[in-house]
Amino acid sequence: MRKTDKKIDNAIIAALTETCETAKETYTGFQWLTHFVNWSAFPKSLVVVCIFDTNSHLSNADVSGFRATVKHQLSLINIHIGDANKQIRFDTEENCDLHHNGNWDNRFSGM
Repeated sequence: MRKTDKKIDNAIIAALTETCETAKETYTGFQWLTHFVNWSAFPKSLVVVCIFDTNSHLSNADVSGFRATVKHQLSLINIHIGDANKQIRFDTEENCDLHHNGNWDNRFSGM
């Protein structure tokens, strides 16, 4: 990772931390989020994954509103998401437990 990539990554982390704290207060069952990026294909390669506790909570969440919040926070640091449906994804602890024995590394390796 180049020095400029590290600076951008730190800005992404700060923006997503703000998003995470807001989402915990707004969306029932929201737990955490993370991001992945291939710097040679940035920003198209940026993927944000938002994790809820259960499928029920996720199905009741305003996913489009959540995506809009993530897009807005990233736009504040001049990072623009091209395809929000592809780059901002949702998952649940319930599905990870069911399909990957709670091992997020294994679950994310398929991304």
